[in-house]
Amino acid sequence: MKFEVTILGSSSATPVFNRNPSAQLLNCNEKYYLIDCGEGTQQQLIKYNLKAARIDHIFISHLHGDHYFGLIGLLSSLHLNGRIKPMQIFGPKQLLEILEIQFKYSDTTLRYPIEFFPVDNENSLQIFENSDLIVKTIILNHRIPTTGFLFQQKKRQRKLIKDKADEIPMAYYTALKKGIDVELPNGDILKSEDYTTAADAPRAYAYCSDTLYDERYFDTIKNCDTLYHEATFTHDLLDRANETHHTTALQAGEVAKRNGVNKLLIGHFSSRYKTLQMLLEETQSVFENTELAVEGKTFQL
Repeated sequence: MKFEVTILGSSSATPVFNRNPSAQLLNCNEKYYLIDCGEGTQQQLIKYNLKAARIDHIFISHLHGDHYFGLIGLLSSLHLNGRIKPMQIFGPKQLLEILEIQFKYSDTTLRYPIEFFPVDNENSLQIFENSDLIVKTIILNHRIPTTGFLFQQKKRQRKLIKDKADEIPMAYYTALKKGIDVELPNGDILKSEDYTTAADAPRAYAYCSDTLYDERYFDTIKNCDTLYHEATFTHDLLDRANETHHTTALQAGEVAKRNGVNKLLIGHFSSRYKTLQMLLEETQSVFENTELAVEGKTFQL
């Protein structure tokens, strides 16, 4: 099953050439989930040939503009392009008021319904579930209420062994894939383990938006397969990071190491850095399996 994320924006609050504000597109089993929606997100979707019409779920971490200023534009374009299916949006409760005011004063009535789900900023909770995914919040420590999101795949059924599939009636496929042994009319037993193999282990992707280094969110991200964590500054600017409630690249590496994650992606880079190699090297000095979450890169999770 496909489980990958494409980076649409890696920058922090102020513009910088060739970097966009925060936005990522998660593809799970060919369903699209948008994570944050900074300015220019819809243009980035076009640039990387990702169809906005396929997005049915949007997750907004907090109400600093570099994480949601592209949302009105995206929702408006979907309206103009004739969308009629609902859009589910998860985010701070005040976001709904912002959207309603924008549409009120532009005299816009969307062709499609918005189903809005306010996110609790005080307790880590499950906020979404479908046949592929469970999504939980990660309570972060920023200047305003902020949540990250943990995307966990559901356990999949066992896989039929192709070379043996023709040996058994199709009516028994479902039970065997569920791990259930089947008794034939003649009394013979078809053992699930003889005709199927175990499914891939479910994977988890944690998105940690703007936050101070804070051990209180560690339990939520522990042992996840891939962690995205902000790394706004190098560690020589720790005082500035603390003042603005952000994390340094070194600290991001420490978060990954302490929580036993497999892979770390870093982003939300300050505009003061024209090149990003020093941030990557600083993180890798603590946690080697780190990559830069830069525009246009797709990561298999």
